[in-house]
Amino acid sequence: MTQTTAAVPAGSRVDQHDLRRTNLGLVLRWLRDHGPRSRATLAAEVGMTRSTVSSLVGELSDRGLVRIGNEQRGTVGRPGLAIELDGRTVCGIGAEVNVNHVSTLALDLSGRVLAEHKLALDAHDVPVEDVLDRLAGLVRHTIADLQSQAITPVGLTVGIAGLVDRVNEVLTHGPNLDWRDVPVGQLLRTTIGNDIPIVIDNEGNLAAIAEATPGDADRQDILVIFGEIGVGGGIVAGGRLLRGRQGYAGEFGHITVQPGGRACGCGRRGCWETVCGLGALLELAADPDDPVRNPASALDDRLTELNRRADRGDERTVEALTAVGQWVGVGAAMLTNVLNPAAIVLSGYFAAVGHHMQQEIETQLAAGVLAPDAGGTRVEFSRLGFGAAVRGGALSALETVFNDPTSVGPRSAEGAVLS
Repeated sequence: MTQTTAAVPAGSRVDQHDLRRTNLGLVLRWLRDHGPRSRATLAAEVGMTRSTVSSLVGELSDRGLVRIGNEQRGTVGRPGLAIELDGRTVCGIGAEVNVNHVSTLALDLSGRVLAEHKLALDAHDVPVEDVLDRLAGLVRHTIADLQSQAITPVGLTVGIAGLVDRVNEVLTHGPNLDWRDVPVGQLLRTTIGNDIPIVIDNEGNLAAIAEATPGDADRQDILVIFGEIGVGGGIVAGGRLLRGRQGYAGEFGHITVQPGGRACGCGRRGCWETVCGLGALLELAADPDDPVRNPASALDDRLTELNRRADRGDERTVEALTAVGQWVGVGAAMLTNVLNPAAIVLSGYFAAVGHHMQQEIETQLAAGVLAPDAGGTRVEFSRLGFGAAVRGGALSALETVFNDPTSVGPRSAEGAVLS
């Protein structure tokens, strides 16, 4: 590489503080995306001198963001000490409001889970303020867990099912929650009673952020389809989340696949989620009084029971999964014709029972995509399941550190972060 500093356009008027901050962020992101590196390797890969990298690493270490690990071997010459992400003194918190639960998750820079809480509820039967109160209680509990470990949260990102006005922090329309024009950000700030920065986002977008693994070339052009009561998701192209003009991209569940079909919570008919959302599957698979259709029961347990029935060959369950799998494939083919992603990652409830649907999904994808071999698009299942959105929230909150490592103060002699 020929560059000698961070990627700052030639002739730009950037003062030394801004240049330093840019270079710190570049090094921190490089370690996140590519893993531990020696100073020499890091310098060669980012195009800086070794002395510059050593100085940057020293400052990042002082701020508790990197640490010196084991010797890096397998290179020519004397092995160097590997620099790796640390960040044990700071973290991001993700939170989620969904139809069946509220949850929180805290992650450090390396992706280590520091705290996690989840509460099952039926949001339809609980007033909006009470749902947000319960979420706020989980957030306060999470913050207390972190304080006991001397860890400082740098931000909270809340994912919510529906159309989100991120600028005004308002859920404008949540069809499956049956919420409209809810000032989520304002209500949470009042209830949490903490000065932690709060961002409100769509849960499907956050799930996509969690699935787009940094440094993994196969996960930089993906379509994430997140299924629960509704169906949503996110589009990642070149490693970047595509939000659309006003931030409403990813509402896949409301593409029309069956004109004049079943009524949807959005007020239209024939939406994709009416034939492949969780409600559609449960109606096909079980009678109304069956325990798997009881919204008061934990969703994980209900899906485990469906898998058990399918594994033993229960005819009704297998037929239901087959029918829904066909519809998933139909919609996936439509989206693939438009976007041609490297992979379609099925998340949420699809990840839990999708192995029973996979053959039908792939059959419909192959039949519905114009390009040969489905345009090279693979079908994958998330390993994060229902935790994708809340994990994406925590990762999103941590972006403030990667964008500006100087936002984290240096550590005191005792190891605490100085504000």
